[in-house]
Amino acid sequence: MYNLLKGKRGLIFGALNEQSIAWKVAERAAEEGAELVLTNTAMAARMGGTAELAEKLGSIFIPADATSIEDLENLIDKTVEQFGGKIDFILHSIGMSPNVRKGRKYDDLDYGFLQKTLDISAISFHKVMQVARKKDAIADGGSIVALSYIAAQRTLYGYNDMADAKALLESIARSFGYILGREKGIRVNTVSQSPTPTTAGSGVMGLDSLMDFAERMSPCGNASALDCADYVITLFSDLTRKVTMQNLFHDGGFSSMGMSRRAMKLYSQGLSDMLAAEEANLEFKDVSKSLKK
Repeated sequence: MYNLLKGKRGLIFGALNEQSIAWKVAERAAEEGAELVLTNTAMAARMGGTAELAEKLGSIFIPADATSIEDLENLIDKTVEQFGGKIDFILHSIGMSPNVRKGRKYDDLDYGFLQKTLDISAISFHKVMQVARKKDAIADGGSIVALSYIAAQRTLYGYNDMADAKALLESIARSFGYILGREKGIRVNTVSQSPTPTTAGSGVMGLDSLMDFAERMSPCGNASALDCADYVITLFSDLTRKVTMQNLFHDGGFSSMGMSRRAMKLYSQGLSDMLAAEEANLEFKDVSKSLKK
């Protein structure tokens, strides 16, 4: 611990369970001296342990639906009241796709589900900042971070309409980052994390294979949820006061790679095995033809 957040007050969205990146961020923020308010939907809180985490950290839990302006207004008011002052940092760690959950492929989306995906996973970020700005609830020089993924820039099989949501999320960060930065020096950034086995991430098709591929491609390997929490803490601290409107890759170098030696070796072995199998199959067919003759 370095007391990076001593005297700071933060609002954290999305700490569902111990697998959540937001959960790890909350634990690390408390260790670094921050005072916290945790929030999640009432239903998510019943499914997970947000309230229990808040009690453990000596903070409070305020239920809120991040897609509801009324809920957000109540949340911001109560948070400022709890702190007795303005909020120094906010973490937006919210993402969910009904299309992914229902197994709808990208070329067969339910558009009602798509609207929910965008509202929950991206537009809620805009709503949080808009409500907080109108209430002048964020301290000068504060920091706001949302969690993203490289699928906002590159097509990854199975990530579905969440890719669209992440692209919108990053655009919102840039647009609002300009406004909040020029007015009060408030930073707004997104962190593009390695594939991580969170509750939301586990719903992505082929996550285990994706994580294995990313591990082989990344020079430093995949970043864990705890690694991500450590990085986010630096963005909340005063050490990064001039970092804003950025999408920051926290992925062990994956985003800069074309092909790694480890991935190439696996691909080459797989290709050899496949060609050998095809050759064996052709030989079997030739023998079968000869016997028939």
